[in-house]
Amino acid sequence: MTLLDGKKISNEIKNEIAAEVAEMKARGEKVPHLAAVLVGNDGASLTYVGSKVRACKRIGFDSTLKQLPEETSEAELLQVVRELNEDSDIDGYIVQLPLPKHIDEEKILMAVHPDKDVDGFHPTNFGKMALQMETFISATPFGIMELLKRYEVETSGKHAVVIGRSNIVGRPISILLSQKGAAGNATVTLTHSRTQDIAALTRQADIVVSALGIPNFLKADMVKDGAVIIDVGITRVPDESRERGYYICGDVDYEAVSQKASYITPGPGGVGPMTIAMLLKNTLLARERHQAGN
Repeated sequence: MTLLDGKKISNEIKNEIAAEVAEMKARGEKVPHLAAVLVGNDGASLTYVGSKVRACKRIGFDSTLKQLPEETSEAELLQVVRELNEDSDIDGYIVQLPLPKHIDEEKILMAVHPDKDVDGFHPTNFGKMALQMETFISATPFGIMELLKRYEVETSGKHAVVIGRSNIVGRPISILLSQKGAAGNATVTLTHSRTQDIAALTRQADIVVSALGIPNFLKADMVKDGAVIIDVGITRVPDESRERGYYICGDVDYEAVSQKASYITPGPGGVGPMTIAMLLKNTLLARERHQAGN
């Protein structure tokens, strides 16, 4: 069994980007600038945004954090988005989800300029991704593809089963795995909450990508020997015995499933670190586009 070590690969990617940024600085050029918008005080969101800002610092990017109070109105947030769209110093930005319930997430994401949408959530970028045109690919599916490429996992002609149909992970990864090219050419089955007998499908799968958000959902009796297992799930499970009061659990029953898998991502330390690395890669691409357009 080979561990798909997202932490290791993400550090390699960050080092590659840092080397590019050092060359930009040496040439006296503008370095990439990533901004993040955070509304409210959601614990998980604070953690994620903190990691992104630290990663920017480490590789030499400029970063800006706009932290807004929980009671920020939709109109006020839209104004911040407009300002970021117009700020030529900022190459790309993210609006951290989830947003407070009184704000329409779709309306906010639609307002982000596609050329600065380094999360890859805007319909323009999603559409380009589906058509295999150069664009920002949603960071988590992008990270999964990069892991598969760097570990040279064979996907061509294989049967991949994706669990979960979210627009952020499930749908895009099902499209990317089926496309022509490296880490593609798979035959993909996209399953979801209405799929009958998911286990019957996962048992046939050469590759399983689980992005469901149910702790330990994928058991050993649901996968075949030698399967490739990608665990995207991150769930905070309450546990009073822990200092934080919770622990992070993936979708996959790791101890049991790892005994059967040929490749498997650890959770945490698998897909999560890759997501941040690919967000930085998207920001680098955004900066290149802006330089080319100026």
